This record gives sequence, C-alpha cells and structure tokens, in this order.
Amino acid sequence: MRFAHLADVHIGSWRDPKLKSASTDAFIKAIDECLSRAVDFVLFSGDLFNTAMPPVDLLKIVVGKLKSLKDASIPFYLIAGSHDFAASGKTMLDVLEEAGLAVNVVKGGVEENKLILRFSVDEKTGAKITGMIGKKGMLERSYYESLDKTNLEDETGFKIFMFHTALSEFKPKELEQMDAAPLSLLPKCFDYYAGGHVHYIFDKNEEGYGRIVYPGPLFPCNFKEIEDLGHGGLYFIDTEKDEWLEYFPLELYASFKIKLDCAGMNPNQVEDELLSLVNGKDLSNHIVTMRLVGRLSSGKPSDIDFNMIHSTLDSAGAYFVMRNTTKLTGEDFEEVKVEQGSVDEVEGKLIREHVGQVSVENLTPEDERIMTEGMMGALSQEKREGETKTDYEKRLKEEIDRILKL
Repeated sequence: MRFAHLADVHIGSWRDPKLKSASTDAFIKAIDECLSRAVDFVLFSGDLFNTAMPPVDLLKIVVGKLKSLKDASIPFYLIAGSHDFAASGKTMLDVLEEAGLAVNVVKGGVEENKLILRFSVDEKTGAKITGMIGKKGMLERSYYESLDKTNLEDETGFKIFMFHTALSEFKPKELEQMDAAPLSLLPKCFDYYAGGHVHYIFDKNEEGYGRIVYPGPLFPCNFKEIEDLGHGGLYFIDTEKDEWLEYFPLELYASFKIKLDCAGMNPNQVEDELLSLVNGKDLSNHIVTMRLVGRLSSGKPSDIDFNMIHSTLDSAGAYFVMRNTTKLTGEDFEEVKVEQGSVDEVEGKLIREHVGQVSVENLTPEDERIMTEGMMGALSQEKREGETKTDYEKRLKEEIDRILKL
C-alpha cells in the first residue's frame, strides 16, 4: 500500500502579507503531490487550521483540495489537534467529515469507565486506522490513561495509530519545555504511528511498538522554524519497498540564514559585516533570517541601519526578510534579572515591586496593586466563541470601567 502522512499545516498562521498564503500554498502543493503519486490514502495528524474558526476564504481552498482527493477516491483520514478545538469543544473538522471530505478516525465510546477505540478500515487496502485527539496543555493525557489498549494491541492486520502529542523519550532539547507524555501511554504493536504537534522531523522504529514518525510542519510557522528547518514537508510510505519511508521536502522558498555575534562591534562594523555576508549572493525567492546577538562596544542596536541592509537584500532578490535582535544589546544595557516561576508569579512580583512609584490622589499602594492586577486580568481576556468584535470591545470596556470605578 502507498499512503501519505502530513501534519501541522496551521493554515492562517502567518499575518504578514508576504507569507499569509504560504501555509495554504503548501497544503495545495502537498495534496497535488499526493494526487500525482496516486496514493491509496492520506493521513493528517492534527492542526489543519491555526484556529478553530478559520476565515471562509481559507476554508474554501481546503474544501476544494479535499474535494479533489475525494474525486480521485483517495480517503483523507484525520484527527483533531490542539489548534482545531474551540472553547466549546467544536471543531471545523466535524464539518469536513459531515460533508464526506474527511474521516475522523477517533471513534469509540466509554464502557465500564474505560475508553474503547474502534478502527476505521480503509476499503481499498484493508489498513486499520485509529487514533487520539490532541489538546492544548496535554489535556488529552486523561484519555490515554483511561484507554483500554487490549483490543487495539490484539487486533491483527496492518495497523496505524494517529496521535497529536509530544513523546518525552523523543522530544528534542530545544523543545524541552513542551508538555509531553511517555511513550508507554500509546498502545503497542502498531505498524505505523502517525504523529503530529511536535514541529520537527523524526522517524524511529521502536521495539515493541513500530515506526514512530513526525513529519514536522508542512510550512514553518515562525522565525525559528524557518531558521532551523528552512522548509516543511511530508512523508510518503510504500510498504512494497525495502526503504518504505520517504521524506518529501516542500520548498516554496529557499532560505538564507545569517547568525552574527556582534560582541565588541560598533553599529558601523555590524553593518559592514552583514553586507559582507550577502555581497554577491543571488537571493531570488529566498526568505532571509537574520539573528544578531551580543553586546555592542558602543552605540545602541537602533543605531544599526537596518533599512539599508533590508534594501540591499531586496536588491539581491530576497522575497522576505526577518530579523531577530532580542539578544542584541548596547553598551548602556543593564541586565534585569527576574526569578523563574509561573507567569502569574512573575507578574505578581513585578507589580508588588513597582506599586507606589507613581503618586495618584486617593489611591493607596494596595489599591494600586489590586487595580493593576484587575486591569491585567481584564486585558488578557479573549474574544468568546460567536462574540462579535463590537460586543467583545463593549464587554472589555465595561470591565475596565468597573475596575477603575469610572
């Protein structure tokens, strides 16, 4: 049998006009490649869209490509990922399944306090497919812990388990802070484990389990992913071949990475060094990433003429330029040390340290602390599902008026 495995498209994730269509273009290219190879079916391991309620124009494109798969009699098997769920638990994937464009393989029920999963059987190949949803903050762990694995492990035939979870044993160092679960939560004895959620490319044949695979994002979702991966991709599997796993890179754009340690340099020297790195380069259709670190010997990062650098890169044909200077400091930089802790703990500590520094009539430091914490809580509220922008802004204004006692 031949099938494709992709995940983490995050359609709609890029806001910049130049890259806004990149994830959609990657999805189109991936489906076209599946069609040209005439695969038997496609596996999608979560996070099709970047939000549970995607814009209609993006939804239309996805529906059109899934329709092309259906017309070619190529089933699209999927699971929901952490970005696919709304607060209510609803997901646009249900709509795609109801329209006959996809099959959600997370099917089953609860019997005697145990979760029983059923297999979806591919009509053409006989492959037996099931899986588990992924949710933010590893909330799916409780489902795994109540999962009855016996029927899954005892089932015969070619079996595929789809999941949208980071596995502790295989998590890369740069993602060590990501919530993860141990491999032991997954049922054993499957031929293929189609992973998603972790944005890195991984393939391992694990004893007692089977082939565990993460295809990574279909297109990088942020600066670091473009810097580290350069591109996205998917896997093609042909069980009739000895080397039955093939990673297919989807290169919409080439990438050119600049990493420069500016320690001891002044702004003019930084400019000269950057120009020397790109001088004579043909950067046509390239995404250029610039990461600058270190402490300047004089001046400030803002003294560096980035407009001139960007203009030079544009002249060399660069499609898009991104830069990261968060770890670039000037000579007058004074490091601020903050104790580690949760976001709430750090915010609380900073508020307590700074209350009373601004004198406000009839407002005690304690009143200021309570008001500041209330304001931060109000401003962190997100728009509710189905709530219009006008209603959201009205609700926020009323909450702030209440806190400020206006």
